[in-house]
Amino acid sequence: MAGTLLLLDTASLYFRAFFGVPDTVRAPDGTPVNAIRGLLDMIATLVADHHPTRVVACWDDDWRPAFRVEAIPSYKAHRVAGPDGAEIVPEALTAQVPVIADVLAAVGVARLGAPGFEADDVIGTLVARELARPAGERDAVEIVTGDRDLFQLVDDAAGVRVLYTQRGIRDLGVIDEARLAERYGVPDGAAYADMAVLRGDPSDGLPGVAGIGEKTAAALLRRYGSLDGVLAALGHVDPGITTAQRRRLHEAADYLAVAPVVVRVARDAPVANVDDRVPTAPRDPERLAELAERWGLGGSLERLVAVLTTA
Repeated sequence: MAGTLLLLDTASLYFRAFFGVPDTVRAPDGTPVNAIRGLLDMIATLVADHHPTRVVACWDDDWRPAFRVEAIPSYKAHRVAGPDGAEIVPEALTAQVPVIADVLAAVGVARLGAPGFEADDVIGTLVARELARPAGERDAVEIVTGDRDLFQLVDDAAGVRVLYTQRGIRDLGVIDEARLAERYGVPDGAAYADMAVLRGDPSDGLPGVAGIGEKTAAALLRRYGSLDGVLAALGHVDPGITTAQRRRLHEAADYLAVAPVVVRVARDAPVANVDDRVPTAPRDPERLAELAERWGLGGSLERLVAVLTTA
């Protein structure tokens, strides 16, 4: 691998920063800046520890895309704040998100979203683009997230792994195929996605197949190779599927017909092509100085700039 492309699931990180850094961290006018400063500290740590050659802050242009809601109306429905379809987000965090975008732009860290798609889809698309490059020119890919959905992109042969933030930025869980096999009983990212379809995910409003949890789903996938293989086995008598499982899978036929579109990340979202090299100097020093003073970003911003300029 020529270098490393670091893909940040940005919302996952700034939510973590918001809830992990005290809201007593404030700008000179008293406005909370805990998410901003926490995120900057996270990026500084990630760049210092992992030495990427490229970095992209992946963005949710649409946190609940229409194509997923059309397929499964319950998708993230419990997170909708009101009739306008906005997400339930603390006001103190909502106010900080535009500032995060401004700071990243001034620093020179690439930030990419796609109309009608989630950050997960941006990440999936950037991974697909990297894998489409000639093998000798391809960079390894590290995805930083607290979202298990992105485990579906793990691919040892292609050099794609997830750095899972469950224990914190300084104690990241490395999710590769060995870890997927150990923890979930599936061999790779594609099988993880199939397992996620069968298992469902209440936190995303995905019902899954009643009575088929993680272990049962993994066992079925080991036997039949894929979700398509499991469904094909329903067409004939097979001792690998119990009578109860067969009934539940048949009852969930409508869900199983559309769930893969919802669970699997897009690989072809309309993501712009930009210079994503790690910046060696701030792109807009004057604007950065204004933002630092206005929001009191102090040491957090200084640390990030120092790390980037020595990367």
